[in-house]
Amino acid sequence: MEKRSALALVRTKLSAPTPPANLVDRARLGGALDAAVDDPNQRLVLVSAPAGSGKSTLVSAWLGGRDGASGWFQVDETDRDPARFWTYVVAALGAALPALPEKVAPAVVAAGHDVDPLLAAIVDEVQSLDEPVVLVIDDYHLLGSERIDHALERLVDLAPTNLRLVVLTRLDPSLRLSRLRVSGALTEVRASDLRFSSDEAASLLADRTASPVDARHVAALCERTEGWAAGLVLAGLSLAGAADRDAFVDDFQGDDRLVVDYLSEEFLAGVPDAERDRLLRTSVLERMTGPLVDAVCGGDGGASWLRATADANQLLIGLDRTGHWFRYHHLLRDLLRLEASERLADELPDLHRRAGEWHRKGGELHGAVEHFLQAEALDDAADLIANKATQLLNGGHLDTVLHQLDRLGPFVEEHAGCCIVRGWTTFFAGRFSEAEEWLERARRHNAPEDVGLIAGLGTMVCLARGDVAGAVAISDQSPLPRDPTHAMVLGTVSVWAGRHDAARIEIARAIELADAAPDDYARAVTPGYLALVELEGGNVDAARRSAEAGRDEAERRGIPEAPQMGIAYAVLARCNEGPEAIDLARHAADVARRVPQQVSLAYVLASAGDVLCAEAARDAGRPTNGDADSLAAEGRALLAEARTVIDRSPDPGLAGTYLARVEGRHGVAAAPVATTLIEELTERELAVLRYFPSALSQRDIAGELYVSLNTVKTHAKAIYRKLGVGDRKAAVQAARDLGLL
Repeated sequence: MEKRSALALVRTKLSAPTPPANLVDRARLGGALDAAVDDPNQRLVLVSAPAGSGKSTLVSAWLGGRDGASGWFQVDETDRDPARFWTYVVAALGAALPALPEKVAPAVVAAGHDVDPLLAAIVDEVQSLDEPVVLVIDDYHLLGSERIDHALERLVDLAPTNLRLVVLTRLDPSLRLSRLRVSGALTEVRASDLRFSSDEAASLLADRTASPVDARHVAALCERTEGWAAGLVLAGLSLAGAADRDAFVDDFQGDDRLVVDYLSEEFLAGVPDAERDRLLRTSVLERMTGPLVDAVCGGDGGASWLRATADANQLLIGLDRTGHWFRYHHLLRDLLRLEASERLADELPDLHRRAGEWHRKGGELHGAVEHFLQAEALDDAADLIANKATQLLNGGHLDTVLHQLDRLGPFVEEHAGCCIVRGWTTFFAGRFSEAEEWLERARRHNAPEDVGLIAGLGTMVCLARGDVAGAVAISDQSPLPRDPTHAMVLGTVSVWAGRHDAARIEIARAIELADAAPDDYARAVTPGYLALVELEGGNVDAARRSAEAGRDEAERRGIPEAPQMGIAYAVLARCNEGPEAIDLARHAADVARRVPQQVSLAYVLASAGDVLCAEAARDAGRPTNGDADSLAAEGRALLAEARTVIDRSPDPGLAGTYLARVEGRHGVAAAPVATTLIEELTERELAVLRYFPSALSQRDIAGELYVSLNTVKTHAKAIYRKLGVGDRKAAVQAARDLGLL
């Protein structure tokens, strides 16, 4: 199976539903929609009405009769993740703008935390067309996402004069509709507009009964249903077979509750048992195609049954022009599911499991997970979530992963893979304590296949807390990495521990594994750490090339604002001069602060402060970025912020050493940095030094070595003097730099 199948699009969600064969001409509404598209002042067309009002049928038929560019997006509940929602929006627009999906792919990935670049790219591409572009979003009420509401409102504000958004919904979205009304930028089609007139109802009923319907009957049914499309359709289905039309019309009621009763007592009661069983079994499906029906129900003939059922009535709706995919009308689906829950309660889990297996084999993750959850096949659902989490996270679908884990409930703790996925997602969100709790749960499972990811997360939690020694202890016991994340973490630890030769080997392995996986995050972030190694070694040109490679990859993959990208920007800032260096330094600090992982944050802040102070000293008269005094003050503030981070870190490693060098270079009070060993350490002093990276106190070290506390204190003072440092943290990194640890 193709490695990115977890992100595959459900193509039927990008097709307008097929209008019924005998479509009632609703020219008055089509004209209103045409006018909205042709008016350059319009921005949004809102079609808001209850279920069964004919929203989708109206807009699908209208769109099918128009020339010009258009796209359709059928929303479902799984689209609440902003990255997933905008993936489908872009794919829908791709029907009119073929170059758009590839061009904005990186911005789609980033849409979960920054949607503005994507919206700007969409606007630019739409503006390049000389004709109107219509984008229809159906069933918008299923989203319930404030973030998507805000982003869509932003798109409405930015929309060029040739873009028309058409939103179909049962409930008004949380957009500032009053503002659009006042500015004349909103066209509204409401339930009252969608009600069938007597003439339209007569045409609809005549089509259903294959003969003219008496005007008295039309008027009565129109009044009883209040022109409601679903009620009229159901009335027409029964009127065709009614022996006494007068009696039927007298008895028929058109309100929502009575229509449901009618469906149950009249429509389904007349369906043969075998047919009814198939209706009930397939009600577990959101969308149906012949092979899926056969897989769920057993047997064959599903495709021909779907086509025949759709031809017979409007309660089975075609989802494509080829007659392969269908769905039930919501009213019928809900009724079927209610009856299935009573008649087929014991069979429902197996039906969902069959559907889940069919979707899994087809590579459709979301459908498979949903059906496995409905089947209470939690192991299968959890395995899928754990196996595909990296691909989803690479695509920016963090909300999707978290939602799927939430759906598993307490079972997450029983599944090793999901424990580690939950740990990584909370780590990426900056909730380090919570990540550590999930890490401990994952460790308790002792699953061999998760050893690398567990070790990787453990080391990253240590680095996030500023504990390089703890990270080194874990990484030194780690097995050979088999996945890019694990290899990237090992390289990162070696960088911060000052073990640059080892770091080069581990980073090269991480890049190789990331290319093979593929893993977009590792491919983008890892070159920044190689750049840092090159810069520490004095290889400025090589550092610049690596940092630029990482930055370019991040932009291609849509993650230029990922917190770990701050390293690449910090290196680029130090490799440049003038305004460009200043802008890069500020940007590096802003990016690193988003998820404050202490070691990398301290290094980036120190780099930014270094650059700003150096630029202030280089040209005191340059006005481009403010006067030299204010620039120097900004640089010193960054160094002070870095010092605060270092001081609360148990062992900041290379970041602490670098900050001390920078403070010394710019005249900020700092502890001295060792460059050579002033005097050889004795064997006893080396024994004490080996405990310095640990969390043990001097009293604890004395206990480990079976000596007195005073003896350890004496050795510690001698170690500081011989290394030329002033404290334990500096001693640890100096010893690493000198090869003593």
